[in-house]
Amino acid sequence: MNLLWLLGFVGIIWGLFYHRLPLLVGTLALIATLVSWSTWGGAGGFTQFFLWSIFLLIAIPLNVASLRRSLVSDRLYSTFQKVMPSMSDTEREALEAGSVWWDGELFSGQPKWSKLLSTPAPKLSAEERAFLDGPTDTLCSMIDDWVITQEDRDLPPEVWAYIKDNGFFGMIIPKKYGGLGFSALAHSSVVMKIASRSITAAVTIMVPNSLGPAELLLHYGTDEQKDFYLANLAKGKEVPCFALTSPDAGSDAAAMTDIGIICTADFNGEKDVLGIRLNWEKRYITLGPVATVLGLAFKMFDPDHLLGDKEELGITCALIPTDTAGVDIGNRHFPLNQAFMNGPNRGKDVFIPMDWIIGGQKQIGQGWRMLMESLAAGRSISLPALSTGAGKLMCRGTGAYARVRKQFKTPIGRFEGVEEVLARMAGLTYMMEAARTLTASAVDMGESPSVISAVVKYHLTESMRIVVNDAMDIQGGSAICMGPRNFLARVYQAIPISITVEGANILTRTLIIFGQGAIRCHPFVFREMQAIANNDKADFDRAFFGHAGFAISNALRSLWLGLTGARLTASPVRGSTKRCYQQLSRMSAAFALVSDVSLLVLGGELKRREKLSGRLADVLSHLYLASAALKRFEDQARPREDLPLLHWVCDHALHEMKHSINGLLKNFPNRPAAWLMRLLVFPIGKPYAGPSDHLGHQCADLLLSPSDARDRLTRGIYMPTDTKQALGRLEHALGLQMETAPIEKKIRAALKSGELNRGSLHEQYEQAHRLSIVDNKEYALLLEALEATRDAIMVDEFDKEALICHTRMQSVE
Repeated sequence: MNLLWLLGFVGIIWGLFYHRLPLLVGTLALIATLVSWSTWGGAGGFTQFFLWSIFLLIAIPLNVASLRRSLVSDRLYSTFQKVMPSMSDTEREALEAGSVWWDGELFSGQPKWSKLLSTPAPKLSAEERAFLDGPTDTLCSMIDDWVITQEDRDLPPEVWAYIKDNGFFGMIIPKKYGGLGFSALAHSSVVMKIASRSITAAVTIMVPNSLGPAELLLHYGTDEQKDFYLANLAKGKEVPCFALTSPDAGSDAAAMTDIGIICTADFNGEKDVLGIRLNWEKRYITLGPVATVLGLAFKMFDPDHLLGDKEELGITCALIPTDTAGVDIGNRHFPLNQAFMNGPNRGKDVFIPMDWIIGGQKQIGQGWRMLMESLAAGRSISLPALSTGAGKLMCRGTGAYARVRKQFKTPIGRFEGVEEVLARMAGLTYMMEAARTLTASAVDMGESPSVISAVVKYHLTESMRIVVNDAMDIQGGSAICMGPRNFLARVYQAIPISITVEGANILTRTLIIFGQGAIRCHPFVFREMQAIANNDKADFDRAFFGHAGFAISNALRSLWLGLTGARLTASPVRGSTKRCYQQLSRMSAAFALVSDVSLLVLGGELKRREKLSGRLADVLSHLYLASAALKRFEDQARPREDLPLLHWVCDHALHEMKHSINGLLKNFPNRPAAWLMRLLVFPIGKPYAGPSDHLGHQCADLLLSPSDARDRLTRGIYMPTDTKQALGRLEHALGLQMETAPIEKKIRAALKSGELNRGSLHEQYEQAHRLSIVDNKEYALLLEALEATRDAIMVDEFDKEALICHTRMQSVE
């Protein structure tokens, strides 16, 4: 009997930690259990004394804050001061920028799925939909990407004019300033559609609507600055750029060598104007060669103490008209055969008045914080939209190509090797679209998800790399031969651009996602760091013991979920997706556990252990990406045809998380800690084998023929109806292939029976027509499909002299 009571007592303790009940509630529950045991359990006097003594020795200090501090937390305070990672000012500002959203739930180890599923489904307004179907489609129809990238190296004048006149540069600017006032989702959708037509045009439109003067002015500008600039930016009368990256300082803003010295000078006829003398050199600045107003980040100094006692004032942002004396702008870089305007700019002894600082004099030294808070636009919206547009284009075009292109009389998409690649393309594109829309929706809800923005920037651009490379593999020779017929080569060339901008992907993964996420998203680490920074021992006590309970809870949750395969944990839905939620809950607990142990054991050293922090970043990222896929499925009313795509994403994410945690444990420097984590996370072996071949077959099949699921997967890209366009040719050929499939079946049956002789397809069709196996209409349709297929798979060819002349022209330029 006593054994049963003891097991029950242990079970109650386990349950209290598992469900994370408050300390007082847990204490009262244990008191009630001990009273019941003492009264009805038949425990002897010694047993009762022993249990009550142990309980009171633990419970009283835990519940009396002053006693708890004197015995434990105050003694640990100095130790934590030593092990907590140090932070520079720029790191602190980056950490404090933005907000914590669903990423905080994933870091908790016990995500509240109702919070995710209750967020409104992403939806465009009627005005936004009309803009996508009207001006955006018109713009796409005006674009000839081959001419832009190969011949003109620029957008045509009429395209520039259309972009400016129709407000594409002012999507994020409120209507009261003459902008379109679009939602983040609409902004993302416009960029995605244009990206499916031209990377050059998409990047040109992205910059004014992401990290640029308009974004910074909206959040930090003075009323005078907003009134002066925003209307002109919205209508394209001003073309903006933002100059951040220096030759000697890319991701390391603290190393920035661009300097502003506070001084007085004569300016515009006025004497002794208080302002800044600037010297800078920047590069990789998109729209820089054609910009009329330059946003500039620089370090501000006040050596003569004109503003106060402090000499170094920090990173500051200013707006400078590019016709200001001393500004050198106009030269171009040539980024991988893309024709968007990108180039260096410099300033030598450029004097600007103080009111050119964004936000005025009060924003001196706040530039890095401003930039970190505004980076969410580029990371959350623009680059994920571009990547998703590329993925959808590849799925639509290469899926059609794999159906109409035949080898050994079989569509190449039916070969298992090709099928495996098509499945990956479809699954990753489904994931990209889910993450794109969920993240844009978060921004529209007022969130500024800095960690999530880094997740989607990294993983969607990397997924774009995989999908485009897969498409190149499938299309082979037709993918590497440049020309107007080739819809993917320029996208392939642009992959490293998206990988590089807005923070290089390697650093985004190894330094930002987990480095920032571990501190911002963890419910207690940032509080502990702030308590130490503020020398607040009482707040440290509360945070430390909250952290201790959190860690124990995650250890017990991880072990229980591992032992049961998460089958007993709650799921917000029933049916075929229930197990996805359960398994993600399990991996959330596992992630929270290994994160805590890594922080505890390695402390500040974890910041330098980039291989380990990169693996932890991958786990957090795949938790978010799989969550987004589940949310997308629910938002679209659970279409059964999309289940293979959803399950592929979840199976892939779980496999990647297992792989990342296993890599962390294999390489963790403290081996006993690694063995303990392995026991708690994978108590009965390593699960998750990844998507099955059968599931891959179902996903690939969705790309090979018209269907509602294929349309949903690729919705939002530009679909030309002109069969002289590359994608239009493939769609036309695919439609005819599907239309002639029943006729082809009759011909194959006639060949099998010996009624028809084998020969070329044209000969077979002619013979079948002559023998009345097919009628006149069917014969004509077969010939039309044959011609359309040939036209779709043909590649461009050029006169030798034309290419030689063009090469010489490039060298002269």
